[in-house]
Amino acid sequence: MRDPAVIHCDQFLAHPPAVVWRALTDPQWHARWWAAGDVKPVVGHRFTLDMGNWGVQPCEVIAVEPERLLRYSFAEGSLDTTITWRLQPEGDGTRLFLEHAGFDLNSPMGKQAFNGMGHGWPGVLRGIGPALDGLTGA
Repeated sequence: MRDPAVIHCDQFLAHPPAVVWRALTDPQWHARWWAAGDVKPVVGHRFTLDMGNWGVQPCEVIAVEPERLLRYSFAEGSLDTTITWRLQPEGDGTRLFLEHAGFDLNSPMGKQAFNGMGHGWPGVLRGIGPALDGLTGA
């Protein structure tokens, strides 16, 4: 049984795990499909993501398995959630899984964020493929 306070999404990308990994961990590539920030795949690395109208959100890398898993805290001090990206080779491409966990559904802000991000994440994931196509020349 899944935790009701967790957002789960997945998206097939017609790119190998190394390319998808770069989209998650290279600041310039990351800014092309989601948010600007100094993300790096180093446990303990603290960075921010510029979420536009929602402000700059502090994050910290919690777990790294190169080309397989990236987990970081998100919006420390406000939402206090965790984002986990998991990559799985699939045919000639990669299945990218997102888990966004830790929402406090008993708080108005937590519930609003959960509902908004629950609707927003699928569109964000759909945008990764076209951004990668433009970056890799595919």
